[in-house]
Amino acid sequence: MLSNLDIRKIIPHRFPFLLVDKVVEFEPGKSAVGIKNVTANEPFFQGHFPEYPIMPGVLIVEALAQTAGIAASNGTDKDAARKLGLFASIESMKFKNPVLPGDTLRLEAEILSNRMNVVKAKVKATVDGNVAAEGEIKFAMADPSKLL
Repeated sequence: MLSNLDIRKIIPHRFPFLLVDKVVEFEPGKSAVGIKNVTANEPFFQGHFPEYPIMPGVLIVEALAQTAGIAASNGTDKDAARKLGLFASIESMKFKNPVLPGDTLRLEAEILSNRMNVVKAKVKATVDGNVAAEGEIKFAMADPSKLL
């Protein structure tokens, strides 16, 4: 299990964009299962949608990508937080059920390949066993000092 403090040592995201509260299963370089406790206080609910708050699909995908970034790490790499995972593609993503305030979002990521700093992962988000979103993503691990 990884605490929120452990997660912040692995990926560079911070409030309000850190979308993984804890990791309950972790096999370094292979898979991870994260948890996001969705509360009514999330900043995105102010505008999406005030009368019927739904977690935006793009943020569910981002939470899955953060979980995949954790899964792709070795869990102890001190340089990992200095790398940025940049989306390369989102493939076959399907959204099946809305995510609402009060839900506990289970984020599953299985690394399919990790070659030349490009990671491909199979991802799935569920609430109470019901699929909210699933698909495959690719991201490139980049050194931010070489991006600008």
